[in-house]
Amino acid sequence: MSSSIEQPTPAEERRFHTYVGSAIPWGIRLLWLCFWIFAIAYALKYLIPAIQVELVSPP
Repeated sequence: MSSSIEQPTPAEERRFHTYVGSAIPWGIRLLWLCFWIFAIAYALKYLIPAIQVELVSPP
């Protein structure tokens, strides 16, 4: 009892395979944008001045 499975041609198989990337929702993009704005503002206001003080007079 031999059963054979039909193999579709690449052209036939391509017809049923569509790959779509997942789009990032606008809310997540906004969240990341707010995070990076906060991170840059924090570094400019607190981190860089603190590093300068620590380099001049270390503890």
